[in-house]
Amino acid sequence: MKPIVEYQDYHLLIKDYYEERKRTSYFSWREFAKVAGFTSPTYLRLVSEGESNLSRAKIDRMINAMGLTGYEVDYFKAMVNYGNAKDGESKAAYLKEMQKIALEYRVRVVDKEAVEYFDGWKNPVIRELAPMMPGATPGTMAKMCCNEISAAEVSSSLEFLTKAGFLKKGSDGAYRQTEKNVTASKDGMVYAVHAMQRKMLELAAESIERFEPQDRSISGLTFTVNRECYERIAQEVDAFRKKIVNIASDAEDADQIYRLNLQLFPMTWKLNSLEETKNEKESV
Repeated sequence: MKPIVEYQDYHLLIKDYYEERKRTSYFSWREFAKVAGFTSPTYLRLVSEGESNLSRAKIDRMINAMGLTGYEVDYFKAMVNYGNAKDGESKAAYLKEMQKIALEYRVRVVDKEAVEYFDGWKNPVIRELAPMMPGATPGTMAKMCCNEISAAEVSSSLEFLTKAGFLKKGSDGAYRQTEKNVTASKDGMVYAVHAMQRKMLELAAESIERFEPQDRSISGLTFTVNRECYERIAQEVDAFRKKIVNIASDAEDADQIYRLNLQLFPMTWKLNSLEETKNEKESV
């Protein structure tokens, strides 16, 4: 699903959100309405089809149901007001507000042409580090990285990031990011993202021994769930991740780069699947 700032019609946003959730998990309009606190199971479907509008009184419910945070909340409110506005002057004002937010928080969606971006940890880190060190040499940047990287590799990363449009080099030699955030498109990029995630997990494991407890946060939980519970937890994790992105985007005078890994995965097979396997064996 594309970033919220690429939408101008909230009806379409709600429709795409529903279809994305349904594609990746068991999800229905009834469940969507329940999460949002609506009694009618068809109301949101009608809104998504443009046959009904979302009232101001119901905006906060949708924000919570869709897990919107930070600038997404402001953009969604402006988009609903824009879509519901009756006169041209009001529409123009809300559209201007949307454009302002979109310009400030635009997100780069990486497609299969930029697989190299996710080739290990180096490009994402250098993309963040270069603007923090205006005028620094590749060798100096290399020394700032906790993990081993050569000056030549920094130079190669800077060249790629500039050529691919992730960074722009000014006349003063300083780099700036062309977008605040980068995300992968869901089609054609999965294998590349998975490779980077595996490497980041390795670095996370190494951080337990490499850094003092006050400089890292490693924790975990083991618990029992059913499918509905899992879906709710996964949604909360996604909302938390977005909130972290928004907090980091607001940081002024940043002086260090961190990586946050979020993992939620099964530790056992489902009990009913085990029973089904047992029954199959007994019937052979």
